[in-house]
Parts: sequence; C-alpha cells; structure tokens
Amino acid sequence: MNTSTNRDNEGVNTAGVTLVAAAPATIERPEVEESISLEHPWVVLVWNDPINLMSYVTFVFQKLFGYSLEKATELMLDVHEKGKAVVSSGSKEKSEMDVYRLHEHGLWATMQQDAV
Repeated sequence: MNTSTNRDNEGVNTAGVTLVAAAPATIERPEVEESISLEHPWVVLVWNDPINLMSYVTFVFQKLFGYSLEKATELMLDVHEKGKAVVSSGSKEKSEMDVYRLHEHGLWATMQQDAV
C-alpha cells in the first residue's frame, strides 16, 4: 500500500482518492425593494349580546383598555345600536390577548385583520 501523497494541479491524491478543495462561492444578493410593506393591524370587535347590561360593558371597557367614561360609553352605544364596535387594534398577539380578556369578562369579542 502506498501512503505517499502526490500533489498535482487538480488536487491531493491520497491512496487513490483525489481530494479537491472547493473554490469560494460568490453569492450575488438579489435586488430587493427597500420599502417593506407593514402588516395590516388587527382589530378587536365587541358584538352586541342580550345578556350584559350597558353599564357593565362600559365598566369592562374602562377596566381593560383604560378608556374614559365618555369614550367607554360611546363604544358601548356603538355596540348596542350598531351591533358591534372596534375597541382596540394592534398586533395579532395583542389582539388575541384583548379578545381573551374580553371573553373572561363575559363579552362576545372577535378579531380580524383590518382592511386598510
């Protein structure tokens, strides 16, 4: 068995196996438009229901979102008269948490991606 190493222009020959070093690869970066479109925010909707009192809905809006009495009352009236109201918006994770908290307080709430 021959254990000597022979070098030539193509690579290293060791015991009948030629090892060739790979040339460094040049990777071209594709041109990408610099403006990244921001994801549309998510909105949380509270829906009218026949169970909760208007005063309770107003209280929950103040407690969970920190709305003033006037703002909470305005949103509650939208829920009562129009059937629904947008009570918060933001990332998907934040909206999921807001829906969860509203459900904990017995309100019917859903979320959807805002169509801006």
